[in-house]
Amino acid sequence: MRLEERLAVGIVGMGSYVPEKIVTNKDLSVTVSADEEWIFTRTGMLTRHVALPQQATSDLAVMAARRALQEAKISPDDIGLVIVATSTPDMLFPATACLVQDQLGCSQAAAFDLSAGCSGFLYAMMVGAQFIANQIYRNVLVIGAEVLTRVNDPTDRETYILFGDGAGAAVIGAVPPEYGILATQLGCYGDKAYILYLPAGGARLPASEETVQKKLHFTRMNGREVFKWAVMSMSNCSEQVLAQTGISIENIDFLVPHQANQRIIDACAKRLGIPLEKVLINLDRYGNTSAATIPLVMEEAFREGKIKNGHHLLLTASGTGFTWGAMLMRWYDYKLDRKKE
Repeated sequence: MRLEERLAVGIVGMGSYVPEKIVTNKDLSVTVSADEEWIFTRTGMLTRHVALPQQATSDLAVMAARRALQEAKISPDDIGLVIVATSTPDMLFPATACLVQDQLGCSQAAAFDLSAGCSGFLYAMMVGAQFIANQIYRNVLVIGAEVLTRVNDPTDRETYILFGDGAGAAVIGAVPPEYGILATQLGCYGDKAYILYLPAGGARLPASEETVQKKLHFTRMNGREVFKWAVMSMSNCSEQVLAQTGISIENIDFLVPHQANQRIIDACAKRLGIPLEKVLINLDRYGNTSAATIPLVMEEAFREGKIKNGHHLLLTASGTGFTWGAMLMRWYDYKLDRKKE
């Protein structure tokens, strides 16, 4: 689906936040009975940031959002909608976005959560973009935030070594024509929902002594199936958005993949035919932060001067559900106009 004959929509401010506490492979090796080299070889990760006991998803989201608002040079009252993409909300209800809206002081904004797992940021970006393109809101705040370390079993080395905590935020708004979101593709393989899921805590299996004893409040994952479907879905939907625009892979400046693990990123880049030097990667320092990975790596790359005005960025992700999505953007450097002022 293309955004045509409507406002061009792009990112006009970004921010990120990760907790101060860092957990290394050496730390994990004691817990999961696996050496540091095995963990790195399997994941490509060296460290992860872990939320402090008093920190919840909303706290991380607020920190990232404040930085995004500052970058966008707007006040909380300028935000029309807050969307928090997360699989680890503070509680089942109210939505974490409502808590974020209150803490930020966005008193005029609507707010809701979006649950699409690791694809959540792309889903939320596309939902938010519709409100901008159709001129319902001037600015939408999109946040990917997770505290995944709270829902992992320390005795399950398949999952415990993968995840970290963090948040990335983007203010989206109107940008000059020919910039911003050029094409998107979202989808889901619902029949694969149970290759990555958290069994208990919802209406089907509410919390009980039995669910706690059986460790049903921890993430369950079929790693082999996740790898297969992640690589296939991320590469296929990326090819689809390229076909929609007629832009070739050679003209992509950076692939921005969900930071699931290095093997998935390598396989996806190989299938797309894009060299690794054109792939944004920071999972070695942050681990898999689910809905937060794409905004975390994008914000960092832009802050470091890697992403420049006019660059074509191909964003792609897959996650629990089994959701997937891709987005092609032509980057608008929102700081350029300010330098002219």
